[in-house]
Amino acid sequence: MKKLLISATISSILLATGCTEQASTMNKTATTQTDSAKAEQTNPLFMTSSLTYGAPQFDLIKDEHFIPAFEKGMEQHLQEVEKIASNPDAPTFDNTLLALEKSGSLLTRTSRVFFNLVGTDSSPERREIQKILAPKLAAHSDTINLNSALLKRIETLYNQRDALELDTESIRLLEEYYSDFVRAGAKLNESDKQKIREINEEHSTLTTQFSQNLLAESSEIAVVVNDVEQLSGMSERQIKAASDAAKAADKEGKYLLRITNTTRQPVLTSLENRALRQQVWEASAYRNQSGVYDNTKIISRLAGLRAQKAALLGFDSWAAYSLDKQMAGSPSAVYDMLGSMVPAVLKNVEKEAADIKAMIEAEGNNFELKPWDWAFYAEKVRQAKYELDENEVKQYFEFNRVLEDGVFFTMNKLYGVRFKPRPDLPVYHPDVKAYELFDVNGDSLAIFYADYFSRKGKRGGAWMSSFVGQSKLLSQKPVVVNVMNINKAPDGEPTLVSYDHVTTMFHEMGHGLHGMLSDVNYPTLAGTSVSRDYVEFPSTFEEDWAAHPDVIANYAKHYETGEPIPEALLEKVIRSRTFNMGYDTLEYMSAALLDMEWHSISADQAPEDVQAFEAQALDKHNVGLSYVPPRYKSAFFAHSMGGGYSAGYYAYMWSEILAADAFAYMQELGGLKLENGMKYRKEILSTGNSRPPMESYKAFRGKAPTTDALLIRRGLKTKLD
Repeated sequence: MKKLLISATISSILLATGCTEQASTMNKTATTQTDSAKAEQTNPLFMTSSLTYGAPQFDLIKDEHFIPAFEKGMEQHLQEVEKIASNPDAPTFDNTLLALEKSGSLLTRTSRVFFNLVGTDSSPERREIQKILAPKLAAHSDTINLNSALLKRIETLYNQRDALELDTESIRLLEEYYSDFVRAGAKLNESDKQKIREINEEHSTLTTQFSQNLLAESSEIAVVVNDVEQLSGMSERQIKAASDAAKAADKEGKYLLRITNTTRQPVLTSLENRALRQQVWEASAYRNQSGVYDNTKIISRLAGLRAQKAALLGFDSWAAYSLDKQMAGSPSAVYDMLGSMVPAVLKNVEKEAADIKAMIEAEGNNFELKPWDWAFYAEKVRQAKYELDENEVKQYFEFNRVLEDGVFFTMNKLYGVRFKPRPDLPVYHPDVKAYELFDVNGDSLAIFYADYFSRKGKRGGAWMSSFVGQSKLLSQKPVVVNVMNINKAPDGEPTLVSYDHVTTMFHEMGHGLHGMLSDVNYPTLAGTSVSRDYVEFPSTFEEDWAAHPDVIANYAKHYETGEPIPEALLEKVIRSRTFNMGYDTLEYMSAALLDMEWHSISADQAPEDVQAFEAQALDKHNVGLSYVPPRYKSAFFAHSMGGGYSAGYYAYMWSEILAADAFAYMQELGGLKLENGMKYRKEILSTGNSRPPMESYKAFRGKAPTTDALLIRRGLKTKLD
């Protein structure tokens, strides 16, 4: 692998610098060009896949194909862009905007495959490739985004937009291009452009290192248990899964408790051994804060770099820069939204904490409530209040039935679509399944990959992504993937999932349909290419359908007998949905506020003491409760530091306002009906970013949303309030 990487790097240098000893090297050059041409012919990334809708040829793609495809893709893209920028003809929508939309096909195709695989099926080789590519791709983007000649053409069209007689989607595309180029720094002087380039290159390297540190540490910090008696409280299935995990890690006779990506760990609800609970919680909460995978210095540097870039672009902070194009508009709007909820949330948390402390005392214990105690005793309180046993509930949520008779069933009832298995399509891992999506009239719409089970090399969490984006201009139909991290049952046994996993499956399908039902002209505006505080709306909207009576009756059936979930148990499940919501909401809000505080600093304020900064930020907003830590601490806050949600984690709550309001409105219209779903599909799912998001929402709802439905959804307000 190293030989290949070095060879590719040298080749790119030769292409850039040229050869001075032309006479003596002519034959070698001809041979090299011949070899390169042959390599391109055998590299599946160099051509559009012949599979349905360009679905990747995973059976042919090898790691050694990526760097040559990236190198050639960047080369071709720059040539295409330079041709557009230097065009002697006056700029037109066709020779500038449409030409840009059609450029970079090889680079886009390669990037989508590679970065999806890095997240779902990582390996040391792929992580090494990612490190090499990160600064190169950052520099490539800067070369385009900071191109003054290209900006001049776009700006000319932007200033003439009212006279161009364009349709509304084309005007939207022009406005988005102009805004993006200005925000990238294309109007800056050459000195400041160079500073932007340097910041972007270092930023790309650091975010890559942050993510790789997190993946490596999360894989290594699993808690090893020697004695099965320490696992008292766990079900037989959970214990067997822990035993199998230990065997897979060459720890025969032991038990392995893996760490998920949040501060709170699911196993804490059942572990009776308090010392082991503390060990598990601390493994999660203190990860990436020391040792070889320490992220603390990276965090401080990232926050400082983002603040510097914002200042160069004329903004007070990265948060101000980032929110300028979001629905929220400004950091103050986010602080106001979150701050307005703090009193009600804290009131709920105090009630929940009182119940937990009472349960601790009732069992004859006399210790201070700690974060590793909350989930364990909250589960006891829940069982006492609702007589609800999570293991009993799971017996009615068998994975395949949830997916097919729950998620797929609902999407058919609402939007008329159906999922047909495509076992003929190659996949990147045996656990992944491929489907073809068909419309109500029988037309084929998209390819969908279902990748739901956790495994080594897969980053934590749940997400949706695309291998091919929808575009009428490019005659492309979408190829989409949903990813989760459900623990798969041992071979021969059914995988039973929690109700939280059920709602997450519905959530991710909301993202999936946002991509698959997109119906716009331009790839830049397609599917989920919307503002961060709008993109979570279509996904969150789907969550509540999991509990709709007609839906849950179709999939909540005992995995052995097929008997429907008893009405009394179902009622307990539904009523318990708002249980512990004070904790859940505060845990989320604390992380959102922490994210905002990191990105509200000025360029000269980047703190070195990460833990101290966290404590001060939480205390500032009165959310620094010792037993309710943020959902993510900074060192493993992938959304904020390693991903695309810097100064944007608040978006989940902002989007939930829209989702709750839309779902309540749908129930007023009669609920689970095709005509209701088709209205939502037309105005929300199909429009992408072809118009401002609030226009799309009002086209569906008839008016802007209020927070009433959100507060009711979270149990913070009753319908009678």
